Amino acid sequence: MTNTNPNIQILKDLDEISQRAADLFVETAAQAIAQRGRFLAALSGGNTPLGLFRLLAAPPYRDQVDWTRTHLFWGDERCVPPDDPGSSYGEAKKVLLDNIPIPAENVHRIVSDDEPAAAATDYARVLKVFSIKDDAAPSLDWPRFDLVLLGMGDDAHTASLFPGSPVDVSTPTLAVTAQYQDRPAQRITLTPLVINAARRIVFLVSGASKAEPLVKVLFGDYHPENLPAQWIKPADGEVIWLVDAPPAIN
Repeated sequence: MTNTNPNIQILKDLDEISQRAADLFVETAAQAIAQRGRFLAALSGGNTPLGLFRLLAAPPYRDQVDWTRTHLFWGDERCVPPDDPGSSYGEAKKVLLDNIPIPAENVHRIVSDDEPAAAATDYARVLKVFSIKDDAAPSLDWPRFDLVLLGMGDDAHTASLFPGSPVDVSTPTLAVTAQYQDRPAQRITLTPLVINAARRIVFLVSGASKAEPLVKVLFGDYHPENLPAQWIKPADGEVIWLVDAPPAIN
């Protein structure tokens, strides 16, 4: 079994998921800034987090986050220019970034218009700038994110970790070529090394088609090579699943 006691919060619909995620974003930001002076968050792409972004871009949530101490990153990105409709950064910019008072230097997009391997290497360098050397813990070449937002696909992929992705990954970022729902794409992704170092990971999972793979991920045998969301198992952090689709979980 992968997790005998997962933190699953079953909500009515995507609107409720977005509302709960906004509450967690504000709460996590306040705690991180109070304890460490900054808030490091990795955003997810796709349509599911757009409702969350709209909430964060407007009162009252917008006014509850100290954006000057917030740094935003991305868990993965398609290798397209930022003005392409498939760009996770581009969509977040329109919905969220253009509507909040965050300094431009606090937004750390993946340079997705570069060649994939070069973009992955460049983003690893960006992550290293935010790493923390702590005598009480092993040194990492990437930050310990305060919050990582993730989604999950019908095939149980998360970020751009797809079924068949490399199992033994020793780098913080990875260039991948993947085909999902008949859409081939080159992508850059954070690897489990980075995601599992996070203090809090929040999955946003919406839609009836996710119910069966979600049950397999949470309660099935451990086969992350086929169910990549099972890779997400932080040793010293929490995972929260916000879901609206799981009659089979009840």
